[in-house]
Amino acid sequence: MDGSDDDDDVPQLSAHTLAALQDFYTEQQQLESLKSEPDYDTFAVGAVEEDWQLSQFWYSDETALSLAKEAMEASGKNGRIACVSAPSVYQKLKGLVGDDVTVCLLEYDKRFSVYGDEFIFYDYNKPLELPERLLQHSFDIVLADPPYLSEECLHKTAETVHFLTKGKILLCTGAVMDDLVAQILGLKMCKFIPRHNRSLANEFRCFANYEIGLDATS
Repeated sequence: MDGSDDDDDVPQLSAHTLAALQDFYTEQQQLESLKSEPDYDTFAVGAVEEDWQLSQFWYSDETALSLAKEAMEASGKNGRIACVSAPSVYQKLKGLVGDDVTVCLLEYDKRFSVYGDEFIFYDYNKPLELPERLLQHSFDIVLADPPYLSEECLHKTAETVHFLTKGKILLCTGAVMDDLVAQILGLKMCKFIPRHNRSLANEFRCFANYEIGLDATS
């Protein structure tokens, strides 16, 4: 049998998909090269690569920095900040805060355990299964980015957020969740629009229960 007949049955990738794959592999090669450098920043956004199977899409550097500065400002002097499923904001915070500010990362992906005691394994399906050292209402602000655009995920993440925060909440999720965010958490959509390193199918927005400083410059 002629081999050309078999080739016709093999699925062919589009030029766009092939280009996207090539870009991805190039990025991975560049990242691995950077990791070998002696001055490589382990807290840089992207130091831990995105895992699409975990619905991970990192913020752009500018957005991560803006959200980190907002959290710092909102937490105040000797502030305590919890980042729930928002590792890229945590990474930016580590480059900004001094010894007087406490920051922790609640995250499912155990690759972030490289950050030591500030990493807390977190499964949104068990929203209150937290270590004893995380006391109720002990954080000046909780910044959260639920991993999935579903009512169940939002409800369970909200349980964690309400347990941890003294009051202030800053949430980033899809614009389509607007009504649910208002119902479940009592948050309003902000003017500030968060951006990601990769284009997402769903428009992303920030929601808060206080007047965020970012809106003054948006």
